[in-house]
Amino acid sequence: MSRRSSGLAGVWAEAQRQQQRQREAQQRAVAQQQRQQRAYERDRARAQREQQAAYRQGREADARLRTEELEGQVARLGALLAQGCRAAPFRVAALTRPEAVAPFEPGQLGRPVPMPDPAHYQAQGGWTVGRRAQAQQEAQARYQHDWAAAQAAEAHRVSQLAAYRAQYDAWAAGQLAEVRAHNAGLAQLVDALRAGDPGAAVDYFSAALYASDAWPEGFPRQVAAAFDRGARQLVLDWELPGIDVVPEVKSVRYVASSDQEKETARPVTQRRALYRDVLAQCVLLVLRDLFAADEFGVLESVVVNGFVDDVDPATGRRAEIFLAAVSVARDAYAPLNLGQVSAVDCLVEAVRGQLSARPDQRAAVRPGRRPADVGTGVVSHGGGGEPDLFTMDPIEFEGLVAELFRARGMQALTTQRSNDGGVDVEALDPDPISGGRIIVQVKRYRNTVPPTAVRDLYGTVQGAGANKGVLVTTSGFGPGSYGFAEGKPLTLVSGAELVDLLHQHGLRGRLGAAVSASSAGEAEGAGGVPAQRGASSSSAGSGSSEGADDFNVLGMVWAGAVALDVCALVCRGARVLAEDHFVFFNNPQNPGSSVRMVPGVGGDRAAVRVVFDALPAGADRLVLVAAVDPEVHPDQDLAGFTEAAICLRDAAGRELDRLPVADGRPGETALVLGSFRRRAGGDWDFVAGGKGYRGGLGELVGEYGVAVA
Repeated sequence: MSRRSSGLAGVWAEAQRQQQRQREAQQRAVAQQQRQQRAYERDRARAQREQQAAYRQGREADARLRTEELEGQVARLGALLAQGCRAAPFRVAALTRPEAVAPFEPGQLGRPVPMPDPAHYQAQGGWTVGRRAQAQQEAQARYQHDWAAAQAAEAHRVSQLAAYRAQYDAWAAGQLAEVRAHNAGLAQLVDALRAGDPGAAVDYFSAALYASDAWPEGFPRQVAAAFDRGARQLVLDWELPGIDVVPEVKSVRYVASSDQEKETARPVTQRRALYRDVLAQCVLLVLRDLFAADEFGVLESVVVNGFVDDVDPATGRRAEIFLAAVSVARDAYAPLNLGQVSAVDCLVEAVRGQLSARPDQRAAVRPGRRPADVGTGVVSHGGGGEPDLFTMDPIEFEGLVAELFRARGMQALTTQRSNDGGVDVEALDPDPISGGRIIVQVKRYRNTVPPTAVRDLYGTVQGAGANKGVLVTTSGFGPGSYGFAEGKPLTLVSGAELVDLLHQHGLRGRLGAAVSASSAGEAEGAGGVPAQRGASSSSAGSGSSEGADDFNVLGMVWAGAVALDVCALVCRGARVLAEDHFVFFNNPQNPGSSVRMVPGVGGDRAAVRVVFDALPAGADRLVLVAAVDPEVHPDQDLAGFTEAAICLRDAAGRELDRLPVADGRPGETALVLGSFRRRAGGDWDFVAGGKGYRGGLGELVGEYGVAVA
């Protein structure tokens, strides 16, 4: 007979079972957590291994890339002659400029002012006959007023269009004259070249060498040359590259154990052989460029002496060490296929030249005939002391500007000499934020560059879709040029700034034999129309302009019948130098007469004569203002002061530029027209004004420190 358990035992048994189930659940949770931890550690270890593998692969890829770059550099050196032989030969036609100028584009001035439509002036309202008649009279009066205003605006437009057309015609004639003079000079060069003139021969063949784009970046192009007319022989010393063009490192590999890149040095014998091959290619490429450029049959033979500018191991002083020399007649050159030769074998055996056996140790050879031995004048390019930028060969000058851009970390190339679209140098700034394509124009002027050249550059930049335009000159710019360039992607580099930039980057250049930065724009020469040219240093320092004939006239034009007094303040910052430097109707000139009131010319309603370089040394701005005379016109304000501009004229009265001025506003009786501000290089730029005053001239000049009783 079975026996049933008591209730207490059942409860105890159930509690035991619950505890057992809890322990099992905890054990399962611990086991699950352990499995997850082991899986996480496995994943982490795998990620670390993958990360380490990716890091190693990245470092190995970097090492391979460096090796490929080294191999590519060596390959380019090896193909120097072959690449050069594929280039088109230099021709005089490449220097010829087309007789074409930009067409006349009047822009807004070419669109007539629309006349008011009488249909839009119908009488409105009126319940009675008298009121309708009055409404008709008012409508007719509005029409007559608007028609007269439109007629006046149209007459002003026609006048402005005629002036702008005259300015364009003068500019176009100057451009064509410059192009024709350039082409006529080329024709004279060709005639002299055909006649065997030594100077013409040296100039032409030097230009051929400098125009070649076969030379890698960083290769020197210094030459001294002379032409033997009787023997029809060109003799030149040509600078060769140094040993550093051949990389010392042969390959790079990544060593994982030390986490470093290990470089394998190029064997000395291999580097020497590569360097000898480069030197031989350079000499042969010079021969190729010269004979290929001889379209008139001037050359019977060429002598090339290749040197490096280095320390002579025998004396310990820097000197020209000749590492190659050759004399080649045209008959010996003609059968050569330089694009396929072994350069060293060709130079040493085929044309019987000399090549240093150990150029890496600067073991010299005996040069052949030297330019000084010819007996005619020796012309040097690219070396010696500071070259004169005014007399430098135009192609060499453009090359120097391109080299300056390369020295600043950009890619830069000179353009072809014809059909360049107004572009002398194209540069590419690699900066991902501020960089981009840069159009560079080079103006080797002695006079101030005219504003039209700046406008032309802006049009070229827009037409080419470039990011920026740079105008480089040996002279300077006037206020009109700086005023036009302000706010646009244009940079103007004056002669003084150019010389400073060249020196900052280890390049050479000077402005004339003894031309200082402040007077670089004074000498006469072809090129621009002077906007303002420098006075002597003594007058600039004293502020005197007596006897100076280089000045500007700032003429004021505006629409409307409002009569104004135009005044000038010679300031330092926002304060006039002294009250006698406030030039107005009761004080018509400042001390030294660098600023004086003069009658207007050519339609100017008021004018101020300024000798910018004779302004006091402490002055950094010239402020032009206008105000209504409250005694003569107590009820007038500047609401009618519209279509205003400052006409920048030269000493002969020719308009060089037109600087826009803000319109007046109702209630205002005085206005700051604008200010000319001195730049760091000594030039002046224009900053438009626009601030108006309700308290008249007294309130305006009071802000500049002038107390008006």
